[in-house]
Parts: sequence; C-alpha cells; structure tokens
Amino acid sequence: MRRCLVTGSVLLALVGLTGARPPAAQPLPQRLADTGGGSQLITAEASATGATTGAVTWWSRRSGRWVAAGSAPARFGANGLTEGASRKQGTDTTPTGLYDLPYAFGVAAARPGTRYSYRRVHKGSWWCQDNAARAYNRWVEPRPADCRPSEAERLITYPAQYVRALVVGFNYHRPVRGRGAGIFLHVNGRGATAGCVSVPAVAMDRILAWADPARHPHLAIGTRSGPTAITRY
Repeated sequence: MRRCLVTGSVLLALVGLTGARPPAAQPLPQRLADTGGGSQLITAEASATGATTGAVTWWSRRSGRWVAAGSAPARFGANGLTEGASRKQGTDTTPTGLYDLPYAFGVAAARPGTRYSYRRVHKGSWWCQDNAARAYNRWVEPRPADCRPSEAERLITYPAQYVRALVVGFNYHRPVRGRGAGIFLHVNGRGATAGCVSVPAVAMDRILAWADPARHPHLAIGTRSGPTAITRY
C-alpha cells in the first residue's frame, strides 16, 4: 500500500511538471543593457554578423512594461554587421550599438502627424562623407568645396530609399574620421544596404507615425548572440 501511495505521488508530481507552463520570455528591450532612457525603442536584430537580413521591431514602454508596437523584415549591410565602435568606413557593414535618432528627412513630404523634425530633400541636398571636409558626416546644402562629390552622397538620387528616413546617430555627435558617415533607417532598395538599416516603405511610414521625439526613441542594432549581441547595448 505504501509503495502505491509513493508511486501515485510521483505520478502526480510528473503530471504537474509536464502541465506547468514555462515562464514567458522577457521582451527584448527588457534584456538590453541600455535602452537610451526613453519610452520608445527600435530594435534591429540579425541572426549573426554575416547576415544581411533580420527584423526591426518598434517598442513602447507603458506602465513599466515594453510592448511591441510593430515589426517588419529588415535589411543590413552587404557585408553584414560589425561592432560600431571599431567600424571602418567603406566596408558596407552596419554598425552595431545603441544610437539616438537626431531627425527625419525625405524626398517626399512628411506625412501628416509626423512629430519628428523633418528635412525635405532638394536637388542641392548632399550627405558629406569626405574625411577631409569640415562637414564630415553632415547634411550639406549646397555642397561645400572641401567636400568632394566623389566622397558625398547626393540624396535626391535615391528617391526610393530616401522617400522618408531617419538619421541614425552613429558617429554623428563627435565624428571620428574614417569610422563612417551617412547611416540611416530608410526604405528598402533592391537588396542589402551600404551599412544602413532598411525596411519596407509601409513600415517606415508606420515608424515615423509612431515615433515621438518627446519620448526619446533610440535604435539598438545587434545580433542574436556573441560579442555583438543586441542585449549588450
């Protein structure tokens, strides 16, 4: 009789274990080392540094909890991702890290309800990537003489990618020459990017309708694991 009781207890315990639900995984922003201190966050995550695709998700923090507001497939640099602090210009890699989003811009006008400061692209709008120029990693209009056209990007020549976009604060506030310039969150082109993060046009519009500079949104870029894991930033 005692053996039957023990066996029954064991069986009940096993049933309890198999029926128990595993604890829900914490939302990705909750697992990041830093989210920028605001209540909005965009994450751009790839499977590994060699990946050229992944996912972008935008999150809102309300009542102390991060909730996904939307998600879309993402594209990264043609040569994958690399640590932002040691990135080299011209490598076609997307810099990992946590960055602010200084302002929005576009070839098309801002959609009604856009709260971000929005700069319209004109024929004379360039992004200077010339390491010898004073305006390195800055929008210039018109292009100054010390910023060579071969070392600058004429924004209007990318009407699809830059229909609407956000400037990413990578190497922006205190630019380090040779690290890279002109990193944006923009609309998809035909394939991988030269180092930016891109999403479908409808996703870009949704992000700009959602983003509120008063809530200090940041962009976290990284991989699922390893030295460039998005959770490190």
